[in-house]
This record gives sequence, structure tokens and C-alpha cells, in this order.
Amino acid sequence: MRISVALCTYNGETFIFDQLQSIINQIYKVDEIIICDDCSQDNTHNVIYQFQEKYPYLIRLCINETNIGVNKNFEKALSLSSGDYIFFCDQDDIWKKQKTKK
Repeated sequence: MRISVALCTYNGETFIFDQLQSIINQIYKVDEIIICDDCSQDNTHNVIYQFQEKYPYLIRLCINETNIGVNKNFEKALSLSSGDYIFFCDQDDIWKKQKTKK
């Protein structure tokens, strides 16, 4: 059973480090984190790149060429996810360690 996380970001540098850390620290590990960024103007990308360096097999970042809005961004993240189970995730969520297990 593969687990994907479809995570959308937009100017989320304040939140994204803690969010990614909470996903990575799950008791039942995820197989992929698909991040679709909707043209962030802050340091969101740099924070994600740091995680990609540490977890290159886990994190896939797609940066939209133009702003497509939250609904289309989640549709894109969903279409890129390959898991049997897909968790939707906002950039400012913090997951409890047992979220994927439950």
C-alpha cells in the first residue's frame, strides 16, 4: 500500500518547514510528498529545496508557471500523486504522528 501526500503551497515559508517535518515524522511513513507551488514570492521554494536535498526520494516539487488558484492547484497535485491512499494537505497544517496510521 502506497501513501501519497498532495500538498499545495503559496507564500508559505512561515509554515512549510513544520508541516513537512510533521509529515516526515509519521509513525506510518508516506511514500511520496507531491508539492505544487502556486507561484510563491517568498522563500517557500528554498525551504522545500532543503528538504529535497535530505529526502530526494520522497519530495517532488512542481512550481506552476502562472498562478492557477487553490482548486486547480490541488487538482494538479492529485493528478501527480501515485499512492493507493492520498492525503490532501494545506501548507499550514501540522500533523499528529499517528495521522497516516489512523
